[in-house]
Amino acid sequence: MPGIIIKTPEQIEKIRAAGKVLAELFQELRSYIKPGVSTLQIDSFADKYIKKHGGTPTFKSVEDYHYATCIAVNNEVVHGIPHKTKIIQRGDILSVDCGVTLHGFIGDSTMTYVMPGASEEAKRLVDVTHHCLELGIEQCLVGNRLGDIGAVIQEYAESNGYSVVEDYVGHGTGIHLHEDPAIPHYGKHGHGLELKEGMVVAIEPMINEGTYKCRTLNDGWTVVTLDGKLSCQFEHTVAITKDGPKVLTAL
Repeated sequence: MPGIIIKTPEQIEKIRAAGKVLAELFQELRSYIKPGVSTLQIDSFADKYIKKHGGTPTFKSVEDYHYATCIAVNNEVVHGIPHKTKIIQRGDILSVDCGVTLHGFIGDSTMTYVMPGASEEAKRLVDVTHHCLELGIEQCLVGNRLGDIGAVIQEYAESNGYSVVEDYVGHGTGIHLHEDPAIPHYGKHGHGLELKEGMVVAIEPMINEGTYKCRTLNDGWTVVTLDGKLSCQFEHTVAITKDGPKVLTAL
């Protein structure tokens, strides 16, 4: 991965512009995603939307990956490959991970959608995961440490009976999809790299209903929970500024 790249205020605004396209895409997907739609149809919708709004799908620049999105359904954690035979069902939860490159700058974000008929347990996992993201973002302050981000996420997830995926982490982003530093969603307060003004990071907690352990399917991409229980993810691209965290992938 490229090292840590400190962004100028002008670069941060360009990342925000890419993030705005992504945020608006996720808003459009709220009405598009429903039972009966395939994950490949969702990917095609995202691909066309990004291009129509002047961007390019960042994930297509990843070696050997040919889609605009990764879509993880139910017990899938990350990197689910869109497929025409994978049909969304009543009661599913699905996380759509997507990147937009606009004029050379990148926004990276994940939104989870809850289908009609989802169980109360599934809805609770989604709510807790979303709050984990919010808590992590609140720690994106100049002078804080990477461990502060991970610690609040881990504490909140575990206090609700869930586990935090350790095999996959957040990262710097903005000019390259993946930049340093790696950002675990677990950790200890006051430990790790100091956060500096101008850093832009992707905070993306993956929270599991059961064990934190995962395995990769034979397709070489799709990661699932080891015990088959549900997983959920949310993600935002966040700038660390002297005025506090600025979410660059929100409306």
